[in-house]
Amino acid sequence: MTSVHSVRPTDLVALVAYDGRVYPNEAITRDRIGTEASPHPLETALEQWLSFARARHTWISVKGATLRGLVSTRRRGSKAAWEIDCLIDAAEDDASVLTSLLERVIADAGKAGAEKVFLRVPAASDAVERSRHAGFCAYATERLLARRSGAPAAAPAVDGLRRSSRADAEPLFRLYNRWAPEPVRRVEAPTFTEWQAAQERISPTRGTRHRVVERDGRIAGWLRTAVAGEIGRFDLVADPAEPALLDGLIDTALAMLTEQERLFTLVPQFAAGLRERLERRGFAPEDEYALLARPTAERVELPALAQVQTSVA
Repeated sequence: MTSVHSVRPTDLVALVAYDGRVYPNEAITRDRIGTEASPHPLETALEQWLSFARARHTWISVKGATLRGLVSTRRRGSKAAWEIDCLIDAAEDDASVLTSLLERVIADAGKAGAEKVFLRVPAASDAVERSRHAGFCAYATERLLARRSGAPAAAPAVDGLRRSSRADAEPLFRLYNRWAPEPVRRVEAPTFTEWQAAQERISPTRGTRHRVVERDGRIAGWLRTAVAGEIGRFDLVADPAEPALLDGLIDTALAMLTEQERLFTLVPQFAAGLRERLERRGFAPEDEYALLARPTAERVELPALAQVQTSVA
């Protein structure tokens, strides 16, 4: 019989009793892009499992003494939004195992005060369809673009470029609304509060640098860069009314990350112009990912109301 529950110390045997095979973590978080490892020695795997066993929000599916699946979560921009940062599906012959794990995650997340749970997995993974069976909605796809750092570049002169501040939050949300298509916003962040909660980190530390471009009293562009050793990550958003601003933001990112050997960025499928500009600067497309999300509360259809004709005697 298969059981799903939070990880307990007694589960450690199950965590390593899976025929010596190491199953990959299919959950991709933005701050791990470019650093994924595929450990094979059992000692390395055990160290990985032990770290998840100590995590605050971790669930495991076991059958007897055999691992069937594991899911771990963490918060995003606030406790209202969680993201799955570890998804192990070792039950290749039984799609219901992952579905049951994800349903338990949603139930427990709701009890803990979370309103939405996010997940990013490889677009070709079976986890996409299995997540849908658990009520997740696939709302966007992203392409990872990467390149080796080139020759040192001077930062271009971008009119209105400055460091961001807390006062930029609402103008940035308005920029997001101009940047992302309505079907994406409807699932990801239809309100300002949900947008704040859904913000992803691009660095495991606090070393992220934020820049905005202010034009005529509004925010027209947003750039984030982060460094992790030899790896540089960045992402950016620009007003569709100013497509040329993409060039200035990209070149600014390259200048800020000139000492990093490898550069990575995630580009939404709807941002074709951004991808074209990156490829002209030597970035090559790599993996493609599916973005999924599910609210923790069930949606209930309200009964239709109709007028009642009454007569007065």
